[in-house]
Amino acid sequence: METVTIHEAKTHLSRLMEKVSKGESFIIAKAGKPIGKLVPLDEAEMPKRRIGFMAGEITVPDDFDTMMAEEIEEMFYGNPDKFKDR
Repeated sequence: METVTIHEAKTHLSRLMEKVSKGESFIIAKAGKPIGKLVPLDEAEMPKRRIGFMAGEITVPDDFDTMMAEEIEEMFYGNPDKFKDR
C-alpha cells in the first residue's frame, strides 16, 4: 500500500480518488507517521435506506402544520395586548 504525505494528498486528491475508485488504497502520513487511510468504499458497507419501516408506529396530528401557530407568531411579532395595562 502506497504512503502519501498530507501535502501530496491535498495536491493530488483528484488523482488519488481516481485510483481509489479503481480499488487502490493509500496511507496518509504526517511527518512520516501514518495518520489515516484512503480506501475504496465497499457498497455492502453503505447502509440501505428503508423507506416506510416505521409505518403505523408514528401518527402525525391533523393540525401539524398549524400547531402552536399563535405562540410562534407571538415570538416573532410580540403580543401588544400584554402591554396595554402598563
